[in-house]
Amino acid sequence: MRIGVPLETAPRERRVALVPDSAARLRRAGLEVVVERGAGLAAGFPDSAYEKAGAALAGAAEALAAELVLKVRRPSQEEVERLSPGAALACLLQPAASEDLLSSLAARKVTALAMELVPRITRAQSMDALSSQATAAGYKAVLLGASRLTKLMPMLTTAAGTLAPARAFVIGAGVAGLQAIATARRLGAVVSGFDVRPAVKEQVQSLGATFVEAPVAAEGAGGYAKELGSDEQARVLAAIGGHLPDQDLVVATAQVPGRPAPRLITEAMVRSMRPGSAIVDLAAESGGNCALTRPGETVEVFGVTVLGPLDLAASVPFHASQMYSRNLEALVSHLCHDGTLRLDLSDEITRAMAAAHGGEVRWRAP
Repeated sequence: MRIGVPLETAPRERRVALVPDSAARLRRAGLEVVVERGAGLAAGFPDSAYEKAGAALAGAAEALAAELVLKVRRPSQEEVERLSPGAALACLLQPAASEDLLSSLAARKVTALAMELVPRITRAQSMDALSSQATAAGYKAVLLGASRLTKLMPMLTTAAGTLAPARAFVIGAGVAGLQAIATARRLGAVVSGFDVRPAVKEQVQSLGATFVEAPVAAEGAGGYAKELGSDEQARVLAAIGGHLPDQDLVVATAQVPGRPAPRLITEAMVRSMRPGSAIVDLAAESGGNCALTRPGETVEVFGVTVLGPLDLAASVPFHASQMYSRNLEALVSHLCHDGTLRLDLSDEITRAMAAAHGGEVRWRAP
């Protein structure tokens, strides 16, 4: 069976779906790997490394014509038209924003496997691309925010006196939030965290941060947060609003699968913050946790810098690609038996991930 790895063409995208180490392991498993020339260069993986791993180098047409195509981002319409009828595609498909794309894939009878839809079960944990990429995003968010502060993050004792540490507040204690907490702690900040799921309090505290309490409990299916009612939302805003004025760096990561991001930082809250502080809104792409966030832009309001970065994981492409490649490698190992691709929808992993299959769009909005 042939696996194709094309060069990513989406704006800002520097990751590659399969790194040379993964390609070598798949080759040893009896699978043929075809990589488009230059596909890994932006992530730090030259063509020579793929050749050494046993992969064949080719053009885009050959990589997209494979029986199984592995990508980071969803394909363009031009790329869809190059996929072989009946082939399989695995990528971060963004099914909620890809209705027309899914119809095009179904029309070509392509089985589209969305990496966002990996079920949260033990045997699929190694395929969890959302978690792996959130790890990179949470780390980078703190570095971005720290670079915009008017003060240093750690406490320093110098000949000129002692400098007090910065205060960092992380909203949302999922994978990205926990990584942001850990990174801010490593940089020496005094860190606090908030989440509407009381069960994560222990995880926040285990990283050396304090947990900001609010009288709500909103844990939904799969361990994700669920949408709040109006009374719960008011209590959450009161808790966050009371904590923000003393904070220097805020990293907002709160999202609800399949829904716009919850609005947790109002304009009045931003006005209450110290001049020179910063907000990094990781939910910018789904609407933003902050009322003043502009996706893809950095703005300064009331002396506070509000950053709405997009595709943060792509800004650390080497390790983000390495983790994503291992997710895909685990998926390929699950789907392939004796060198043959088997798409069995009776399997709970394949069934959950298949956004299109057999000429039909299977994904439905939650």
